[in-house]
Amino acid sequence: MSVNDPIGDMLTRIRNAQMRGHKVAISPASKARGWVLDVLEREGYIRGYSRVEELNNKARFEIELKYFDGAPVIQRIKRVSKPGRRVYSAVSDIPPVQNGLGISILSTSKGIMSDALAREQNVGGEIICQVY
Repeated sequence: MSVNDPIGDMLTRIRNAQMRGHKVAISPASKARGWVLDVLEREGYIRGYSRVEELNNKARFEIELKYFDGAPVIQRIKRVSKPGRRVYSAVSDIPPVQNGLGISILSTSKGIMSDALAREQNVGGEIICQVY
């Protein structure tokens, strides 16, 4: 099965697993997905993730979801820049998410990072998704 938007697919898998109350979401592994998961882990939205190698020479990520008082920590995870419509932002124009309670994940010239880190390093880029 071919996936046109691998990051969007992973975000949907996380969203679906949380709606069902699963502790782990499974997604095919790739470098870009791993970088997005690194940001989610660093910002405290997931417990962590591990890469599992399978027999057919493919890998997958097992993403440990995080809950607080039975409710998922990620209330909403939304893809912003899509393959059909890319959304870019200068460092001065990066929009705050939920008045600073959420984060944007950006793809910059210095790698994939959160909006706060992008402002700190004074770089703009493509807004991949918003999480709150």
